[in-house]
Order: sequence, then structure tokens, then C-alpha cells
Amino acid sequence: MSPLPNSSPGETAAAPQPSSSAVGEYSSQERELLLHLAHQAIDTALEECELALPLISEHLQQQRGAFTTLHLEGEVRGCVGYVFPVSPLFQTIIETARAAAFQDMRFLPVTREEAARLQISISILSLLFPIKAEEVELGKHGLLITQGNRRGLLLPQVPAEHGWDLNTFLEQTCRKAGLPPDAWQHEATLEAFTAEIFGEGVL
Repeated sequence: MSPLPNSSPGETAAAPQPSSSAVGEYSSQERELLLHLAHQAIDTALEECELALPLISEHLQQQRGAFTTLHLEGEVRGCVGYVFPVSPLFQTIIETARAAAFQDMRFLPVTREEAARLQISISILSLLFPIKAEEVELGKHGLLITQGNRRGLLLPQVPAEHGWDLNTFLEQTCRKAGLPPDAWQHEATLEAFTAEIFGEGVL
């Protein structure tokens, strides 16, 4: 499955829902390792050399969906992810970091000079689960809306970043999919996920 760019991420199933907070499933050491791998993935791609993997725990080898977001001087510099758990988490982070740096079509590829100044955040997703619009909790739930072959996804932190209320969040998720802003009230399928979100300076 191709990475899905995100502005601001098989079958779905209900799952435990980790919160979008500083305390979660992943230890500070695991978070630091994933952030290190993201930086190394970008650096080694620029240098055209192999990425030397450290010892990876079984926990980080579990398949999970995740998004990697790059920041430069406080602005988003790229964001790409997998909605579905298609690869081991550590591999997903490597792939999405490189994709965010070099394949997010909204931006020019990251340069060597920029790579040294990037700050990275990671969002590890729960599995998708069906949700009604009135059940969506701002700051907790990310949304995926699907209608036909169109789909749009926004991460849980996006409403707070833009000061959106629930109705705006729903409308903007529809717009992300190229759908009318009220599609969530009609034939579109609405699913949610939670994310454990962390980044440099937020460990």
C-alpha cells in the first residue's frame, strides 16, 4: 500500500484506543529510537548509503500504521504515513520519513542543509473503527472518510492546530477527500482512530 500524505496518515476492526498524549504504549527509549531511525533514514538517503539498523525489539516489529511529520523552523516540511498496519512499525517509520522528505508532492525534496535542522514527530495509529459524528472527540480521534474511491484523513492533533470545532473538522476531512463538505451526513463512511503522538522536545 502506498503511503498517504497528510496536510496540516485492509479490513478495519475495533481495537484498544491509545490516547494522543505524552504517556502511552511506547517507552521514552522506544520513542527516541524511532525518531533516530527517522533522521537516519533521511540522512542515509541523501548520502546514498545503507541504513545500519540497531537491535529492534519485538514490540517495534509489530505491524502498525503511522505517520511521520517533518518540521522546519516551526513549519510543516512534509508528512506521509500508512493508515493501515502493513509493515513492522520500525520499517514504517523508515519508509514514511523518507517519503515525507522526498515524495510529499506539496514540497520540494529536503536538502542536506535542511536535514540537519529538521524536527520530527511521529503518530502511531490504532486500528480504524466505525464512529458516528456525534461520538468524535476533538483531540482524541483522527478521522478517515471514504466514499467510492475517494478518501481523506486528518490526524487527531489537526483541529487543535487550526482552532476547529467538530463541524469544521468533519467538513475539512471531507474536503481532504475531494468530497462535498457535508458528505459525512450522507453516503460517506466515517471511521476514526487514535494516535500516540510524540516528537523531539515532547519525550
